[in-house]
Order: sequence, then structure tokens, then C-alpha cells
Amino acid sequence: MTTTRKDAASGADTAGTPQGSADPAGTPDAAGAPDASDVDLSDASARAQYHAALVETIEEHRAAYYQHDQPLVADAEYDELVRRLQALEEEFPELVSDTSPTQTVGGAVDTSTFDPVTHLGRMYSLDNVFDFDELRAWYERVRSATSARSKFLCELKIDGLAVNLLYRRGELVRAATRGDGRVGEDITANVRTISDIPHHLDTEYPPAEVEIRGEVFFPVEKFAELNASLVAEGKAPFANPRNSAAGSLRQKDPAVTARRPLHMLVHGIAVWTPADDSHPEPERQSEVYEQFRTWGLPISEHSKVLETLEEIEEFITHYGEHRHDVVHEIDGIVIKVDDFALQETLGYTSRAPRWATAFKYPPEEVTTKLLDIQVQVGRTGRVTPFAVMEPVTVAGSTVERATLHNGYEVRRKGVLIGDTVTLRKAGDVIPEVLGPVVAARDGSEREFVMPTHCPSCGTELGEQKAGDKDLRCPNARSCPAQLANRIFYLASRAAFDIEALGEEAALALTAPAEPESPPLTSEAFLFDLRPEDLADVQIWRNRKVKGVETGERELVPYFYTRGTAKKPSGPTANTTKLFEELEKAKDQDLWRVLVALSIRHVGPTAARTLAAHFRSLEAIREASLEELSAVDGIGATIASSIHDWFEIDWHREIVDRWRAAGVRMEDEEQEVAPQTLEGLTIVATGSLNSFTRDGIKEAIVAAGGKASSSVSKKTDYVVAGENAGSKLDKAESLGVPVLDEDAFRRLLETGSVD
Repeated sequence: MTTTRKDAASGADTAGTPQGSADPAGTPDAAGAPDASDVDLSDASARAQYHAALVETIEEHRAAYYQHDQPLVADAEYDELVRRLQALEEEFPELVSDTSPTQTVGGAVDTSTFDPVTHLGRMYSLDNVFDFDELRAWYERVRSATSARSKFLCELKIDGLAVNLLYRRGELVRAATRGDGRVGEDITANVRTISDIPHHLDTEYPPAEVEIRGEVFFPVEKFAELNASLVAEGKAPFANPRNSAAGSLRQKDPAVTARRPLHMLVHGIAVWTPADDSHPEPERQSEVYEQFRTWGLPISEHSKVLETLEEIEEFITHYGEHRHDVVHEIDGIVIKVDDFALQETLGYTSRAPRWATAFKYPPEEVTTKLLDIQVQVGRTGRVTPFAVMEPVTVAGSTVERATLHNGYEVRRKGVLIGDTVTLRKAGDVIPEVLGPVVAARDGSEREFVMPTHCPSCGTELGEQKAGDKDLRCPNARSCPAQLANRIFYLASRAAFDIEALGEEAALALTAPAEPESPPLTSEAFLFDLRPEDLADVQIWRNRKVKGVETGERELVPYFYTRGTAKKPSGPTANTTKLFEELEKAKDQDLWRVLVALSIRHVGPTAARTLAAHFRSLEAIREASLEELSAVDGIGATIASSIHDWFEIDWHREIVDRWRAAGVRMEDEEQEVAPQTLEGLTIVATGSLNSFTRDGIKEAIVAAGGKASSSVSKKTDYVVAGENAGSKLDKAESLGVPVLDEDAFRRLLETGSVD
């Protein structure tokens, strides 16, 4: 019998980011959270707009974290955004949708570097608790739901890259990243170089098939050595051990991975198919660990089965005090119900198991000198101040910049240029200035003054709407900084996925040092570029002699090689690749084209919905506000944004020029399944024989229905399998019709349950 166990991830699944690339001054539109203090939540329109803005912010941070490998905010700050969204949706359930960040997991897959692979069992995320009160509430919910029978396995939350191993008949056949939880990246060749991971399980009776989850990490003690070697080679060091692990795995050459001292610890199973009935799956998580040990798989020595809340709190406290005494970075403790049967009883939300949680430790803090406050201009024109500090080591990485979000935030924190400030490095990614150490002031400090004009184009800054705390440059069409960031964004994995068009290339195309007229004055002409248009483009770089910077600056060609008497100048290999990638980008799916247009509020989720409904960009362009708003999951805010975008002439020029250049503006027709469920809202709960949790949702949507995650009076049917739980109870209390699997199949096939 095959058992599918959708195990939770035990660490952050992010890719390697060299030190400096996650710097807020080097990332486009490093937005902070929308402020709810001035929002009238009793007004339906106002709260819908606030909800849309909050979702957009979270989706931007998700894209930066999972798709661009350049996190914009710390884990703790992102967690706070999600908690704010959860609280809003709990208070106003009508705002919840299946595509909300509270209902989904992870990020997109890098198909340009790795082949996509579908996990046999979905990889979930983990819900977090941040103090003992929240932990106690979770503990009591679990105890209540399981009649106080549960014991808990507690383990360290490894700060590494989540990896899924697939063994068939004891042989390692595949290794993949988590990706979006359903589809990950095939990194088998790289994972095979890690000595901890056996290619063959040490047992005479292996399962016919088993998926094993774990975390790949870089030992803390080896991290400094790696960065030192990278610097010696003239390469950028990594930001922290987690990113060095992810960066070592998520690159093309297995030989590079083999040279890095990567390790792995496994922590769970998903699909388990026994070879025969005499060797069934263990009944507890702790028994699985012992099984792993006998098979030769690496497990943590720091896990423990506990029963009382007091014991769990002692475990958390101990490792909070000794978090740097283990070989890998940790950012918390994972607490899981040990018994698999009880796990099944508790079940899952749309993105996380109810039987597990992660206790997140408070972020670490240091003090340093605030040397200056400068500003950056993002792709939407938002002008964001950031702190420039004396370099300081915190949480294993060197920090010298931190976002300050807006002028209001600078004033709110009360920081002055020249202050000694308290810096918090939350989540080991993006630092946060908490406030000044007032007692350290000597009178030389000065106040930061927000600029009145754009530092990129000189246009007077203003509020997008009255009362905004953010200032924006209104010169969207011609501002070099906005254009460069839009070019960088449209090349991202969430849009056209143009690998050779990074941040520096975008700047070279839009604001080179020489010539005065840049190759691109609008993204409209991106696909009209020719290699010869880039022959004279030069940028300023630090001059190096034998790999060592001299402190001097020099103009160098960016897209072409330097010509010599023996070899004339010509396109670099990266330039050749850029034009190959541009040609490939012309045939991307419609939803990617929509994302690439940088229409406000239209991220990957909304773009997919629009593309699936309208099938062509022309249809979206011609749709009325009412037609756009009527699309499930779009609503008035996104509809207005799309409608307003197409009202601007230079926006329409982008679409027209791209179409003329051969960019595909419509999706190919696909055979549509009979719409037997059209107009019906259906909730599936419990274990079904013929459908996975995701499979039944896909079947509902394909047949024209809406797959909802919560039961309400608007629900037409609830499909209930084994261990259906609270959703079944709620359906019965509301009088919602309940279908078994056979009745659902009849409904799916005929449109009727009779």
C-alpha cells in the first residue's frame, strides 16, 4: 500500500545570494508593508484596496525571495506581513481566495537552469509561532483535537535548502528543490556529490518507493573559509551559510558542488510504498528517524520526543541559548506530532500541516554607526531611503546597508545621520534599523532630509494620492532608474525569464556612461535591439591589476570585447546569449507577457487568471471594467489598474512594438473539459482514493467550478473522504450537501448527483 504523507519543510527554501546582491539599494522597488493605520476597515472598498496592496507587497517579496534570489526584507518582517494578512482575512473572510499568500506555498521553478520535476507528495511550508503564548495556544489545540494522546518530536529548524530525495528499491533516482511545493528543480547531479547522502540505502528490504525530505546546509565553521577563497579568486562572497548551501546546489556544474563541504540532515517522509506487507511504514516520526539511521541516512542528533508543554519550552530555551553550538545555522525549533495517525487526524491547511509548527527565535541585534542615508528609485517610481552603515558582522554575514522604507519611517524611528544605531539582522537576510542609541550622540549628528526631486531624472517628487507616506517620481516613461528596474523586472523568472539580462545589463542598456543616448529609452524597443546597437556602450568599473582593485575607475565596454590589433572588438558571449534569450522570450506564455508589462497589482497569480480567462492580450485590452472585475480572483482594484494602464499611450506602444517584433500575445487554444461544475463552489476534505488534495481541486477548476478551502453558506457541495474533520462538521451544521467520492464522480461526469 502506498502512503502519501505531505511533510512540512524544515527550513527556508531560498537560493544562494552573494554578499551585496540582496542589498536594498541594488534591488528594484524594495517596498515595505502598506500601512493600515489610516485605512477605514469598516468600508468594504477601502479594506479591499488595503488587502490588495498587502497581497501585492507579499507577492513582490515572495518573487524576490524565491524567483530572483534577492530577498528584499528579513524573514521576521515577511512573517509580520503574512500575520497581518492572516488577521485581516480572519476578520473579513470574504477577502480570502485560493490564490492568497495565506493559502499557497513557495516560489516558481527556474526552468532555464534545471528541469522541473513533480513531487510525488506535496511539500508544505510550516506555520510559525513567535512566543510561548502562541506555542501554548497551538499545543492546546493539538491536545484538544487528539484527546490529549499526542507526543511531540522536537528538532532544530535547520537554516538551509529544503531538498526532496526519491529512492526506488533503495536506489537514489532523483533529488529536487521544494519549488512551489508541487514542482521543484531537478538537482540530482549536484546532490549526488554530497557525501552524506547514500546512493543506495543500506537495507535488504527497502521500500518500493519512498520520498525523503531534509535540509542541505553549509557548516558554519567552513563558511569563512569559503568566502575567503572566493574573495581570493576575485569573486563575491556569499551573504551567509544558508545562501552558500543554496548557491552551491542551484548552479549548473556538479564539480563546483563537489568542492563545497555541503551536508544534509533528513527529517521526514512523504510517499512510502512498502515492497511487501512484512515491512510496513513506521507508525511514528521518531521511528522513521531510527529507520533512517539503519539505512545510512544522516539524521540530527538534536531531536527529542517530549510530552508536556514545559518539556517543549525547556528544549526551546536550551537551544535558544546554544544556537551557535551546532554545526549548522538554526532559526528556531520545529515541533511535530510524533504519531502519524494523529497527524492524519489533524490534517492540513492549504499551505501547512496543523500537526507541526516552528517556534522562531528572536532575531539577533548589534550596534553600528549610521554613516549616511541615501535613496533609491524603484520600477514603480517609489523613492526609498536606505541606511549606509559601518560594516558590521551579524548572524554570520557582513552588513553595511539596510532599508528605511520612506521618510516617515526615518522620522518615526528618530534616527539621525551619524547616530549609533541598533541593527537587527532578522532571518539572516535583510537587516533592519530599530532606532538610535541616544546616549551615544555627541552633537555631530544631522537630520535626514527626503529629496524633493528624483535623484535619477530630476523630476519633482510627489504623492501618488493624498496622504501617502511614500514619495514617487511621476516621470514613469523617461526616468532612467524606473526604466532600468522595469527592464530588470521583465527579465526575471516571473516574467520573460531572460537569464542574460541582469541588473547591471539593464543599467547598461538604459543609463550607460557612454554614449549619452542609451540603447533603450523605453522597454517598447527591447525586442528591436540588434547586437551592433550595443557596440559603443561603456560603463564605469573599478580598475583591477591581477585581480586586485586599484581604487581607480575606468570606462570599459559592457556588451562588446575590447578590440586589439590582432582581434577586433565583437559581442561578448553573454551578449550573444542575451539575443538568444530575447528570441526565446518571444514565445513565452501570455501570463508572463502580462507580468512583464509591470501593470500595478498584476503579479504572476493575477496574470495566470487573466490569461486563462481571456486567452489573448487584445481581449484583455478591449475588456470593460465590468468584464475585468467579473473574473474570479481579479476584482475592482486589479481591474481598474489594468484599465488605467491601457489608457496611457506609451503603454499601448509597448504592446504594439512587442507584437510587431514577434512577441506572442495569445495562448494556444486548448481542449476544454465539459463545464459540468460551472457556477458551483465545492470544498474537498479528508482522504480520497482517486484524488490527491491538489488533484481534486484541479478537477473542480477544469470543470468550471470553484475549489474553495473553507465551508460557508455559499458552498454548494462538500466532498468528504476519510478523516474529513471540521469541514464536514461545519457543512452538516450549515446544511450544505455532502458527497462521497462516487457521488462527486457522477457530478463531475454528468453535472448531476442523481
